[in-house]
Amino acid sequence: MPQRVVDLSLLIEDNMPAHKLFQRPVITTHLSHESSAALGLGVPGDAMTFQTNFIAMLDHVGTHVDAFLHVNPKGQPVDEMPLDLFMGKAVCFDLRHIPDLGDITVADMEAAEEKSGVKVDGHIVLLCTGFHARNYPGLDSVWKNPLLTAEATQWLHARGSRMHGVEGPSTDKPSDNVFAQHRLCRDLGMSHWEWLVNLEELLGKGEVQFFGVPLKFKGGSGSPVRAFAIVND
Repeated sequence: MPQRVVDLSLLIEDNMPAHKLFQRPVITTHLSHESSAALGLGVPGDAMTFQTNFIAMLDHVGTHVDAFLHVNPKGQPVDEMPLDLFMGKAVCFDLRHIPDLGDITVADMEAAEEKSGVKVDGHIVLLCTGFHARNYPGLDSVWKNPLLTAEATQWLHARGSRMHGVEGPSTDKPSDNVFAQHRLCRDLGMSHWEWLVNLEELLGKGEVQFFGVPLKFKGGSGSPVRAFAIVND
């Protein structure tokens, strides 16, 4: 059966939208091919020029994964978490009926599981609400994402799913400061990817292989990832 790689990562760019509590990134040219020519590298007639970029950003900007340390002062930083936690069998749930600032409930999860044809058993569960397509790149997108309810998170945990992924900047609604989903993940030893994109490409594909591996930041509270899935067509 032919396979296809689906890119699930948001383009990282200067001043892109970020979570309501976080600064937007600064990305600019450090040295360009033109400016590096002044260094006199290479040989006459064959100069060696190069470009480097300056990047200043938090470890929770763009498509990223939360380390256990992010919400648990005793939790593992991203560089100490096992790599196999960030990849594996996955399924994408069709939740496109969930509106902006809506609630993803147990009933929604059960119906989406049945529709997917995959029984969750230790799977990474990706939640496609259509949020990204509806809202990005508008700056107000950081104020609109749905909530993955505590009950729905418990539903995942009961089925051995330690990792899940969502569109938008958070699994918690930005309209309050309760952070019920993050606090429950802290207590259950779960975590998630945020600001995934292109999840529509995974709908109806059944079980897929997902990869969202972080950079090895020492003491990192999270990390940008290049998330992708391998699907059978």
